[in-house]
Amino acid sequence: MGTFSMPSLGADMEAGTLVEWLKHPGDRVERGDTVAVVETQKGAIEVEVFEAGVIDRLLVEPGTTVPVGTPMALVRGPGEEAIEAPAPELVSAEAVALPAPSVHPAPPPSAPAAEAPGRPRASPAARRFARERGLDLAGMTGTGPGGAVVSTDIERSAAIPASAPHPMRGLDLTEMRRAIANAMARSKREIPHYYLSTTIDLTRAQAFLERINAERQPADRLLLPVLQLKAVALALRRMPEFNGFHTADGFQPGTGIHVGTAIAIRGGGLATPAIHDTDRLSLDALMAHLRDLVARTRVGRLRSSELSDATITVTSLGDRGVESVFGVIYPPQVAIVGFGKPVERPWVAEGRIAIRLLSTTTLAADHRVSDGHKGGLFLAEIDRHLQEPEKL
Repeated sequence: MGTFSMPSLGADMEAGTLVEWLKHPGDRVERGDTVAVVETQKGAIEVEVFEAGVIDRLLVEPGTTVPVGTPMALVRGPGEEAIEAPAPELVSAEAVALPAPSVHPAPPPSAPAAEAPGRPRASPAARRFARERGLDLAGMTGTGPGGAVVSTDIERSAAIPASAPHPMRGLDLTEMRRAIANAMARSKREIPHYYLSTTIDLTRAQAFLERINAERQPADRLLLPVLQLKAVALALRRMPEFNGFHTADGFQPGTGIHVGTAIAIRGGGLATPAIHDTDRLSLDALMAHLRDLVARTRVGRLRSSELSDATITVTSLGDRGVESVFGVIYPPQVAIVGFGKPVERPWVAEGRIAIRLLSTTTLAADHRVSDGHKGGLFLAEIDRHLQEPEKL
C-alpha cells in the first residue's frame, strides 16, 4: 500500500493547504495523473501522483493545511487488496497543529467565511471554473465537505472530460515574496557561493534566428532565450557537477537535465518552473514549452513536478534592460546561470574590430560541489554551443 503525501514544492515551502481532491476512493491513477489541488505561497498547484494504482482512502479533508510530508491518501498498487480496517477519520483543519515557521509566524487559520444567503456552497476553484464555463451553481448537488460544490461536480454538470485543466486560485504575491526571501536568505547563509562572468558574442545566434524566422508567422518564431536554455542544457551534459542537488549526503546528480527558468509574475513575485529533459527537446518544442510555462505561471496554473524537479536555474533580466545579473542559488540546487541584455558594442573578432551583439553571462555556483576552474569551463561550454546555433 503506497502513501501519497503533501509534496515539497521547493525550499521555501513548509506546508500546503488542500484545496480539493480531483480523484476519489476507487479511482484508478497512473504515474503523472493530477490527483489534488494544493495551495502554497506560489498559488494553487496541480499535484501529481508518482505511482500507478487505485485510490484506497483519502486522509485529509479539503481546506486543511498540513506540513510537507504529511500522508494525504493511500494508494493500492497492482494486485493489492483493499484494507479491511475501519476507515480513519479525515484529518481536518481543526485537528492539525502546524509548527511555527522559523522566520515569519503565520496567522492562525481563519474560519471559513459564511456563505451569503441564497449563495450555494462551493470551493473557490469550483466558482471560477463555473464562471469560465458560464454555469450557474444554484441547484447543483455538491460532493465536497458539507455538500459544497467542487470542480468535479462542475465537470459532471458540463459534461467536461476529467482531464480538462482545473482553475487555480489567484496568487498571494505578498506570501510569495516572503517565501522567496526566506529561501534566498537560507541560500546565502548555507551555500558558499562563488561568482564568474564572461562576455558571449551572440552575433551568429541572432543571424541564425533572423534566417529561420524570416518565413515564419510570429506565433511560430524562435526567441533568443530558447537558444540560451538549450546551450545551458547541452553544456550540462559535459559538466554534470552543475546539474543536481546538494543534500546532507553530499552532491546528488540530477536524473535528467531539467532547466528551471525564472518567470516574473505581473505585480511582483517569481516562479522557476522546470522544463523537463531540456537537452533532448528540439528548439521548436522548447519554444512551445516555454510559451506554455510563461502563460500558465502568470495565472497560477503549475504542476507540482514543474516546481520540484528543476536541476539548475536560468534567469535573465535582459528584457528589463539589465546588462548583467548575478543570481542567488535556489537550494538544494548548486548553480544558477544569468543572461544579460544583448548589446551592440565594438569587439575584436577574427583579428578586426567590428560591431558585435554581446551579452554578459554569469554563473553563481556552490563551492562545496565545484570551483572556479570548473565554472570557467562550464561558461566556455555554453559559449561554444551558442557559436554553433544550427547544431542546438
